[in-house]
Amino acid sequence: MEKKEPLILFKNIFKDFDGVEVLNNINFYIKKNEFLTLLGPSGCGKTTLLRLLGGFETPSSGDILFEGKSIVSLPPYKRRLNTVFQRYALFPHLNVEENIAFGLNIRKVDKKTIKKKVGDMLSLVGLSGYEKRSIDTLSGGQMQRIAIARALVNEPEVLLLDEPLGALDLKFRKDMQLELKRMQQQLGITFVYVTHDQEEAMTMSDTIAVIDKGMIQQIGTPEDIYNEPKNSFVADFIGESNILDGRMKGDYRAYFCGREFECLDRGFGDNESIKVVIRPEDVDIVPETEGMLRGTVHSVIFMGVHYDTRVLTDDGTELIIHTTQKTTPGSRIGISMGPDDIHIMERSIYDAPVIA
Repeated sequence: MEKKEPLILFKNIFKDFDGVEVLNNINFYIKKNEFLTLLGPSGCGKTTLLRLLGGFETPSSGDILFEGKSIVSLPPYKRRLNTVFQRYALFPHLNVEENIAFGLNIRKVDKKTIKKKVGDMLSLVGLSGYEKRSIDTLSGGQMQRIAIARALVNEPEVLLLDEPLGALDLKFRKDMQLELKRMQQQLGITFVYVTHDQEEAMTMSDTIAVIDKGMIQQIGTPEDIYNEPKNSFVADFIGESNILDGRMKGDYRAYFCGREFECLDRGFGDNESIKVVIRPEDVDIVPETEGMLRGTVHSVIFMGVHYDTRVLTDDGTELIIHTTQKTTPGSRIGISMGPDDIHIMERSIYDAPVIA
């Protein structure tokens, strides 16, 4: 079977502003009909990367290919994609229908076709009957839907979304996450989404590219990113983690918290210094006498679906445990975990040097 070429390919992309490097040797691809999220903290380079794809910035070096052809010299209006910004950029003097139809009117599409396309888009975003509404009568969530409809009505092959839900409150943001995923699946087009919100990325994405310091730290499915983080930054940025110092004692054996544990990792050097990642929900509280580790509970916070329990183990390590089992500060407990709950990482630039 012939292998399909990626829809979009970033090749050796570097970008600097006045000598300050913001993107460093970016190489990855985006598949057709994929929902890919660029995830990272403020200033990591994710929005710059989206602007390079949209044609609003030019790389300092490297190339961007769309279906195998370079697009770095094409202006935005000649690229087969549209962008939705956080601040909507709607025209206040035009009503809903006129805002959505703006691009079609520029292209001189006939009025009958425009009316049908606008109606289809309003149905897609759940705002049928809003054609004649004034923009200043809409809520923030409704304005964002109109901005998305305006971008989609031109039938782009790729939709770029730059933190489009950042101005919405929590409930509307969660509703729109599900709506965006539904739209993407219904339309069957490629979405490239920028956010700093890891829950948002995990909810919607087929693929997540985690970015920091202008470099892709890890790219993969939400499950891969969460369960197999490549370094301490990814482990800490994607969900909450216990990140501990340790050493490998051979294949499938790791030493941390003052004792040796069975794990599923191999191929490390004998006695190699490592980082151990254990997710809080993978730690079990058991009777003290049955614990692989023992410790004292020093705080318990009810989080709605679980208790955030902080424990100081007898070797002086603080562990975070997410459990439905209620304990009390000062109580003694045992702590248990299985080999598949222990993830081993090589040390990276994010980790402090080992003190001998």
